[in-house]
Amino acid sequence: MAKRRKEKDEEEDKPFKLPKFDEKKFVKNEKRKIKTTFIAFLFGILIALLSFGFWVLLSGNGTRWILVLIFGIFTGSWLKYIFTRLKIDLTDFEKKNWFGAYAVYFLSWFIVLILLTNPPFYDDEKPLVNLQVLPEIQEPGGDILVIAKITDNTELEKEDITLKIDGTEIPQNDFEYKNTVLRYTYQGPDNINGDETHDIELTVNDGKYETVKEKTITFSNDTIELARPDSGDEIDLDDTIRITALPKVTRVYYTVDNGIEINTSKSKDTDYYITSAQYKGWPKIINNSLNISISAEIVYYFQNIDEKFSNYINDSTKYTLSIEKDEDINDIGEKDTDKVKYPKKDFVQAPGFELIALLAAFSVVFIIYKKHKKNKDKK
Repeated sequence: MAKRRKEKDEEEDKPFKLPKFDEKKFVKNEKRKIKTTFIAFLFGILIALLSFGFWVLLSGNGTRWILVLIFGIFTGSWLKYIFTRLKIDLTDFEKKNWFGAYAVYFLSWFIVLILLTNPPFYDDEKPLVNLQVLPEIQEPGGDILVIAKITDNTELEKEDITLKIDGTEIPQNDFEYKNTVLRYTYQGPDNINGDETHDIELTVNDGKYETVKEKTITFSNDTIELARPDSGDEIDLDDTIRITALPKVTRVYYTVDNGIEINTSKSKDTDYYITSAQYKGWPKIINNSLNISISAEIVYYFQNIDEKFSNYINDSTKYTLSIEKDEDINDIGEKDTDKVKYPKKDFVQAPGFELIALLAAFSVVFIIYKKHKKNKDKK
């Protein structure tokens, strides 16, 4: 035991000697590192140019991006062959060196390809237009809200947009275009015979490509109405009041003698919106005519836009109903209506270049971390 302790003390007494610095090897490795980095960078640019050619040839192909990505990834395996052909010594080329070379290649390829496939170098995408009219069918005297989400890979101006109704161009001062959204309110006719239709045409031209979207709007006295019972009838508390609405709406509601709004429920078995005198909003009045006004609300959200767009349909016909004498007045207007299910905001982040950029960023951070750790270990 004493002998081992003595040997340990002798080892501790020995002076620390710095390892001999091999200057030639260091210079050789640094030159090789510079060469491989520069070659990987140039090779990335070359493959980006070739990938851009494939991108153009595959225009219109839904799998274009996937095919080009696969080509870029697997072409990187040629780096080893290129290094060998250029007589670069790879005998002690470690995994981290290979990782660094491939990271430089991939980042160079990725960045250059993004630049080449976007304006001002290249544009093969038509403007994307989502045209909506709220509502598609309206009562006489009501208005139509025309909205559109317009996006493009180039910056669009109001002058690039043409809106026509029945072939007549709407002056640009009459509609609004802001933050990729177009808005225009079309006032409908007050008096019509039967149904009246109008055609809406929206054209967006980015200087190279043109997108045209069309919608047809209708004005009708039957857009929304009381289906059952007939106006002027007496009802009891068990009678179901049925309302029809031709367009797709978010909610149908009504008021009794200008009271509070009473929401209806969509029937599961029919296309009717149903209610009764049991719901809150009905006044506790028996055998008197009550004035009924029916309306509907339409709500819409564009994808990835945090703004609610809505419009209303107001029935141009007024109705009267009364409640029978033998009903219990205390049961009138006591029941809560169902909650309305409004559409939810739709936010979607499409995976694509963003995911690749994230992976590339992680790669750079990993390389920096490894180098920092290596320098720390040397100290």
